[in-house]
Amino acid sequence: MYLSMLAKYSLRTQIALLFGALVAATVVLVALGFGEWIQRDAQREAGRALQLIAGNAARTLADGLHERAVQTRVLADAEMVWRKGLGSPEVQNMLMRTQARQQHTAWVGMADTQGKVMAATGGLLVGQSVAARPWFQKGLEGPFVGDVQQALLLGSLLERPPGAEPARFVDFSAPVRVDGRLVGVVGMHGSWEWTGDVIESLIALEAARAGLEVFVFDREGAPIYAPAKRMQALSQAGQRAPATNAAKGSPQVVDWLDGERALSANVQLPTHNSVSNLGWQVVARQPIAQAYARSTGVVRRALLVGLAAAGIAALLSWLLARRLSEDLQNLARAASNVNAGAHEAAIPLRGSSREVFELSSAMAHMTARMLQANDEMEEQVRLRTQQLEQANQELDRQARTDALTGLLNRRGFEAQIGFALALAARNLQPLSVVTLDVDHFKRINDRYGHAVGDAVLQRLARLLPEHLRASDIVARVGGEEFVALLPSTDTAGAMKVAQALLDAVAAAADPDVGELTLSAGVASLRNLQDSRAALLQRSDEALYTAKQAGRNRVCMTP
Repeated sequence: MYLSMLAKYSLRTQIALLFGALVAATVVLVALGFGEWIQRDAQREAGRALQLIAGNAARTLADGLHERAVQTRVLADAEMVWRKGLGSPEVQNMLMRTQARQQHTAWVGMADTQGKVMAATGGLLVGQSVAARPWFQKGLEGPFVGDVQQALLLGSLLERPPGAEPARFVDFSAPVRVDGRLVGVVGMHGSWEWTGDVIESLIALEAARAGLEVFVFDREGAPIYAPAKRMQALSQAGQRAPATNAAKGSPQVVDWLDGERALSANVQLPTHNSVSNLGWQVVARQPIAQAYARSTGVVRRALLVGLAAAGIAALLSWLLARRLSEDLQNLARAASNVNAGAHEAAIPLRGSSREVFELSSAMAHMTARMLQANDEMEEQVRLRTQQLEQANQELDRQARTDALTGLLNRRGFEAQIGFALALAARNLQPLSVVTLDVDHFKRINDRYGHAVGDAVLQRLARLLPEHLRASDIVARVGGEEFVALLPSTDTAGAMKVAQALLDAVAAAADPDVGELTLSAGVASLRNLQDSRAALLQRSDEALYTAKQAGRNRVCMTP
């Protein structure tokens, strides 16, 4: 009776009814069964990108805090300079050089044991008391890194653009001792604008357009950095650091108090030591609509579901309509082969009826498109994986390279000198360092402008390697300061190399400023226990001696 009722309908009607029911069932299945699966996959993919960016930002910020803390301790250990008096011109020059070498350094000063400022960059706060400031009180006890805060004394003395937010700083300090006796505290105020520059340098333009943002929260979970002037709104709303499951690599969807529902990844700053460990947290977020927009697995899984549904539909058609021709059975078998992943399988074209021919033709084209789309998706995944690896390599290269000159920066140089020290100790070979500084570089900037000054530095960066061996390493470690690492070179050899560099620079008249001279300080490895910091400090002291002796000369540390 049932079959006789079907016989009253045309083949087209029967196929339409059957596939209509199948499509409805498939839609329900996808909506209920695969919706959550697809969303989790999209969250994992976007979360990995957020985790990577937050992790890179956290490492860079931690390295910056540690580097400034180390630089403050190096200043405090310059006992030879402190002996000349806390307010001496030598101390003042050392503080100014330190500020010039370190970008975003707002103030460097020296206070005696009573808290009176004896010397400072720009003469700011000289003669005033900082005894009540935390950086001074903690600095009397040992090296100190203070959390970000407004500078009560210094903030009113620094020029700020109209309408700008109040200046905020991170404090660094260390005790100064001469002959084992505490004589004062050296302090450094790092501008908080450094954080924004670091984060902006790590976020690609495409990521920013995709709505990706990075925030920094303090140890208590309060926001201390937010992009695009969101800081005030988040603070007033009482936003706290999102408690994501970042430790397991699982960023989560968080409802932020500024009304944004975003996928968020939270990374704790890595700890170099207890001094520079401020407990900061870096949070990267991306709005849900944009975070899930590029899920590479959604289309492929949808295609697999479609193939499975086609196989089930073919099987149901065979069970419910045995009277269908052999052509439909062949179509069902071919669809099953395609569903099983056989790329050589094809849907045959059958012409026993117009309906069967149209059906077989449509299925053949659909299968070809799906297989092609699957191949294209696999190729896209491979290309995106390759692009991510290249992006990571480029980020690492940029982190170690000076943007102006193309030479190694301080971070890249310190990695090289660490390796050179280990190699010299292993092979019992000499090792020397030459620190070079452009004489009267400030006059060049003041007279010709910073663009000419930058051009001078770029020409020096091309000239210096021409007079060094292939095994030697040269880096730019400050504004106009360069350093050359000379493996297998003793003091006498290093003095000759340094003098050759000075002669080459003096002989090559600069097209913009004419005569240009350098001063150089030479230091060599004394013994196997000699440290990187000690070697660089002696080289700096020798450079200082060369400057004091009239410039355009080479001096060495005995």
